[in-house]
Amino acid sequence: MTEMLEELKRYKKANLRKIAKSNIMLGLTSAFIILIWVYFQPQYISTKIGIVIIILAMVIYLLFYNRISRSLRAVDNTESNRDYVRNLKALAVKQKFMQTTMLSIYFIMLSVGICLYMFEYAIRMTLLWGVFTYLITLSWIAFNWFYFRPRVIKKQQLKIDELITTFKHINSQWPEEQKQ
Repeated sequence: MTEMLEELKRYKKANLRKIAKSNIMLGLTSAFIILIWVYFQPQYISTKIGIVIIILAMVIYLLFYNRISRSLRAVDNTESNRDYVRNLKALAVKQKFMQTTMLSIYFIMLSVGICLYMFEYAIRMTLLWGVFTYLITLSWIAFNWFYFRPRVIKKQQLKIDELITTFKHINSQWPEEQKQ
């Protein structure tokens, strides 16, 4: 049981670090994008709308992602096994929502924002280079969507499922009065 509590503690710390890194990286990225807007003064409204959509996507994603940190903190060392399992299941549900709905919204908004942002600069290129630029950008987004995203989701899901299964197994081995 002590080993499982240590594993849970490591899981919590690792995920809280990921959330903190995401906040820092997306915050810095948003600040950088705003600096680009201020410094280069885009002329087209599509570029400005693209920037707003990109930043909005990051903010929305972070708002929901930070809710997971509250769920992580809810898993406390003083709880019973039943509470651990219940909180881990609730965390798994929130994680699934983030991995499906919120990540989809994030990718769609980010893709639309990038395409709108690039329009002002792509229109100045020859048709061939403009198409090539959009093709490379959209290919990179698709690669992230179809390759990296499923791998990360699978890895996260396996880890939380492993914790839930282990706590359920431990819970089933204890007499009823010790489960409380």
